[in-house]
Amino acid sequence: MIYRFLLRPILFQFDPEKVHDFTFISLSFFGKIPFLFSFIKFFYKPTNSKLETNLFGIKFPSPVGLAAGLDKNAKLINEFSSLGFGFIEIGTITPKPQDGNPKKRLFRLFDDQAVINRMGFNNDGVEKIASRLKNRGNIIIGGNIGKNKNTPLEKANIDYLISFDYLFDYVDYFAVNVSSPNTENLRDLQHQDNLKSLLNSIQKNNKSRSQPKPVLLKIAPDLNEIQLLNIIKVVEDTGLDGIIATNTTVERNNLKSDNDLVNQKGGLSGAPLKDRSTQVIKFIHKSSKGKIPIIGVGGIMSPSDALEKIKAGASLVQLYSGFIYSGPGLVKQINNTILNYRLNT
Repeated sequence: MIYRFLLRPILFQFDPEKVHDFTFISLSFFGKIPFLFSFIKFFYKPTNSKLETNLFGIKFPSPVGLAAGLDKNAKLINEFSSLGFGFIEIGTITPKPQDGNPKKRLFRLFDDQAVINRMGFNNDGVEKIASRLKNRGNIIIGGNIGKNKNTPLEKANIDYLISFDYLFDYVDYFAVNVSSPNTENLRDLQHQDNLKSLLNSIQKNNKSRSQPKPVLLKIAPDLNEIQLLNIIKVVEDTGLDGIIATNTTVERNNLKSDNDLVNQKGGLSGAPLKDRSTQVIKFIHKSSKGKIPIIGVGGIMSPSDALEKIKAGASLVQLYSGFIYSGPGLVKQINNTILNYRLNT
């Protein structure tokens, strides 16, 4: 309530990326105040064991995670964990640091409860990010990996493997991002032959380890049913552990915001993505006969939206735009809603 009715109206008066940077500086500062985040953790962090979710060999303390894109550089994993998230997905991470696309590149569509971004994998590079994770404690971390902008598509495998090697000892699972619309030609990696080659190279490296890590594929919501069936086959053939559905969309259907916002290039997230993301989850769950674990993300703006993803076949959910619009109170509300659902089914 404090966030939505006091803080948000103030923060939303300013440029979204500057607000993001200010928020990170503020959270980092407050995180250094003794006992403050212990109190916050007491208020937000779920403790009921019925919320624990065991998936691909990991015990998640709750099924609600922070989606990739918010804490790209793993700077605030402890602070976000204190706000009730059961796991944090960092990234997208590339081998070399890169600035991303030119600013302005982040836009709020308030009338649609949505966000458009064309950040372009801006991050500190895998070496620096891996060093931050050495003292991460017992927080469940997912490492979302991609390729550098200037890496040719035919050499993309190399970039993914570099990040995979650097992060292997510091993350609990990997998310292979081939679905961002903000890196030129990246989505071509979703084509069946390209995708199979990439995932086979990652899995060969992974299975050479004494204890392989779960590897998931993050896909776009803009794939048709034939493309989704091809994705399912590749996931099954390469022995991947699951799918994250979905990334942002390039579609701009039935939006209410001004055209100067609607026509901005980039990926759209938030409420307009909800139904399509749920449709993709339902299709994958049904077509794979429930054999492929799914993390549901896209347009979760309320507890009922999260529950809809669970009922469609997702085992875990992630927030991004919903967290921006509603704040940490939404995390607690979703955890409580899922808990009640589990207790009554």
